[in-house]
Parts: sequence; C-alpha cells; structure tokens
Amino acid sequence: MSWLEPDDEDDEPEFDEEDVRVRPNPKANRPRTKRRPTHADATIARVLGVDRGRYTVLVDEDLPTERTVSAVRARELRKKPIVTGDHARIVGDTSGAEGTLARLVGIEERTSLLRRSADDTDQVERVIVANADQMLIVVAAADPEPRPRLVDRYLVAALDAGIRPLLVVTKTDLADPSEFLAHFEGLDLEVFTSAQDDMPVDRIGRALVGHSTVFVGHSGVGKSTLVNALVPTAGRATGYVNEVTGRGRHTSSSTVSLRYRGEGGTGWVIDTPGVRSFGLGHVDPANILAAFTDLAEIAEECPRGCTHLPDAPDCAIVEAVAEGRLGPGGAARLDSLQRLLATFADR
Repeated sequence: MSWLEPDDEDDEPEFDEEDVRVRPNPKANRPRTKRRPTHADATIARVLGVDRGRYTVLVDEDLPTERTVSAVRARELRKKPIVTGDHARIVGDTSGAEGTLARLVGIEERTSLLRRSADDTDQVERVIVANADQMLIVVAAADPEPRPRLVDRYLVAALDAGIRPLLVVTKTDLADPSEFLAHFEGLDLEVFTSAQDDMPVDRIGRALVGHSTVFVGHSGVGKSTLVNALVPTAGRATGYVNEVTGRGRHTSSSTVSLRYRGEGGTGWVIDTPGVRSFGLGHVDPANILAAFTDLAEIAEECPRGCTHLPDAPDCAIVEAVAEGRLGPGGAARLDSLQRLLATFADR
C-alpha cells in the first residue's frame, strides 16, 4: 500500500520531516522578497539640486549641525521623480564628509508640484520643482521683447499648482513697460520693476522671506542677474541676447535651491533654466479661467456651459470687454484667455 493511501477510511496519512521536498538553491543566495525595510532611522533632508544622478541634500536645516550631503536614490525609487525642493528620507553616511554617499529611500508628501509639458498636446508632464509656494516670473521690458502669452502660461501653471505668482519686469531703463503691464490689470499680481542701476533687491527680498520661491523666465531676461543680486554667493552664470535672433542664450542648465538671507529673515530661491515655451498639456482646462481672476468673477454671470470663446452666445466676459468695463487691458486679457481655451478645445 502506498503511504499516500490511508489504511482505512478513518486513518489519515502521516508525514514527517523526511517527506518534505525542498528545491535546491544552486546559487546559495537568499530568496527574494517583496518586503522592504521601513528605514525608521531615516533622516529628513531638503533636495537642493540634481546632477547626473547625484543629489545634493541639506541635512539638519536651520540647526548648528546643518550640512550638505551627496546622495543617490534607492532602487525602489527609480521610477519616482525626485526634484529640487523635495523633502527626502535618507539613510547611510549623512556626515557630509568628502567621499561619502547617502541613499534616498523615500519622499515626504508634497505641498505643491510645478510641472510643464513639451507642448499643449503632450500630457506627459515634466516636474520642475516641489513644495514651492511662490513663483517669481521674470520678464524684460525689452531685449528680448516681453511675451504676454508666455506670462499667461506661467500664471495658469502657478494656479494649477496652488502657487502664488509674482512678476518682475527688468530692463525698464530700455523701454517703458506700461503697455505690457496693462495686459495684467485687474489680476491679483504683485509687480516689481527693475532697471540696470535700480534693482529693487530689498523690496523683492522682503517678498521672499518665509517662502520657497521658484524663479522662471525666458532666456536673456536677467533672471540669473537678479538671483546673483539676491544671493551673492549663488554664482549663477549670466548671458546675453543675440542681436540677430533677439533670443537669449541659455546660461542656467539645472534647477537649484539657494538660501536667501535678508534683514527680515530667510527664504528659498529656486532658480530654473530659461525656457522659450511652457506647455500646459498636463493642466486641467477648468483651471485656466481661474488664472484671470477679474475675468473669472464676471464669468459667474455667463450661461451654464459657456465656452467664453468669441462665438459663445451671451458670454458676460465678451460683453464686459465690448462695453469697456475692464479698462484698456481687458481686450488683451480676453484675447489671451480665448487663445488658451481654444488650444485646449482642439486638444
């Protein structure tokens, strides 16, 4: 009788340790497991910059033991974007000594995430910075010429991320920015103007205290010059504008966090590379109107489902602009809004 068959109906088969068959492990290594360590001893650090897979992080922020540490990401984070401004959990050698390397094992929950896409039809997002609460948009009054449409896109991206926008107009010694600024009348937007010999460093600095502010702008508008004035130790490269094309030369190639120290306190300046386009393919179209605060208020009087496009019947915004109730910049702002809405309508 086989040992697998009971002697009778009431008997159960009996087993002992010799009956268990174990598949041999020719490599003699430990079996793989999906369980991951909890890293309960991890230290929280601020990501200051990323360079070719190496992360510069700040440990013990605002403490006497504050130091920068070089780190790499853990394997389990290989598919998760880690960007400047993130608060990361790190383990390993966090002394910051030369030649040491820590490991990033997790990312804390983000309060905001500024993103852009390659164009308006591309819904694949490019993460720019995390945990910023302000965006300082830098634009030149001339050389290169200001681009209101690009500023509109920055405003939409800021609103979508829950970030407060600010505007700096540089090179006002070369041209009067009044006509350009009229485009933004009625918006909840603090504006600073700056000339070559009159840069409002103190005024802008006061707006940075207590905040994490990401600087964005077209190449050649003087963004790096402004960053160097606010943070003298920054050492950001500055460039020039091509006289033939009117385009600025890219000088900042990476996004970095720099600490601002002013009379009123400290803050964080996050400098980004200059861009010539800012795709909004990742943005919810419903958030576009909200970026134009004065137009959004009037839109409450529009019929349900109003598109706010030129052919929209009984659009309260179109009527308000036609009647001149939004001032000289109203028509330009409506045109900018409609251009963005039309882009998403065709997507």
